[in-house]
Amino acid sequence: MENRTFKEFIGEVFGTFILILLGDGVVANVGLAPRVAGTAYNWNTITIGWAFAVIIAVYVSAGVSGAHLNPAVTLGLAVRRGFPWKKVLPYIVAQMIGAFLGAAAVYLVYRDGLVAAGMPNVWSTGPGAVYDTVFFGADKAGAAGTSYSMLTTIIAELFGTFMLTWGIAASGDLKNNGLKDNLGGLIVGFTVLAVGLSLGGPSGYSINPARDLGPRLFGALAGTKGLFDGLYWLIPPVLVPAIAGPIGFWLYDVLVAKNLPKKD
Repeated sequence: MENRTFKEFIGEVFGTFILILLGDGVVANVGLAPRVAGTAYNWNTITIGWAFAVIIAVYVSAGVSGAHLNPAVTLGLAVRRGFPWKKVLPYIVAQMIGAFLGAAAVYLVYRDGLVAAGMPNVWSTGPGAVYDTVFFGADKAGAAGTSYSMLTTIIAELFGTFMLTWGIAASGDLKNNGLKDNLGGLIVGFTVLAVGLSLGGPSGYSINPARDLGPRLFGALAGTKGLFDGLYWLIPPVLVPAIAGPIGFWLYDVLVAKNLPKKD
């Protein structure tokens, strides 16, 4: 691995580590809060925590690797923005390693609570995740108990990933209203917040194959049951974002970039 590529590799590992440490960390914190048992669950807290996880991870690692932190973004940038294909695999491997290590750090921080609760799924999205399971035997007050089909979760991940790529593309597009002075990370974080609040219910908004698969692997090793039952783990949170990433950047180029007025 070339020296520059290795440095970028480390940047992606570290950035994705921070993303998962803070992102899965807020899920564990909300789900395991002993002071109010299961009623500690709050979707707003989780979505805000994930948004700030993205913002901080981007600002820490962007100068080193560009802060992709997501195979869907890496693939989209390779297909539509000239990112070198030879770097795609190292970036994705780095993202998976960082996500796995981030989940391990969450385990170290919340080990006592996780063990006491029977090692629930605070790692990954979809069926069996924290928003489907109340810890410590408390009832879900006011929960609708809606069950979403595989097709619905696929659609949710598709549009969620589209929104992520559109936010990323717009934040760096100086021909549009692209931000200057390194404020792009804020818009990306706010985009993730918007996706979580508006589109995250059916699938838990993976919108990032590494975000879901890396922690899922760690969770299975740590003793969480059912993480790889069936094919759900592969399709909505992994394959759909990977496919939607390049399509999202293409849609931005077709619907927005090509229609922007030319500047003198």
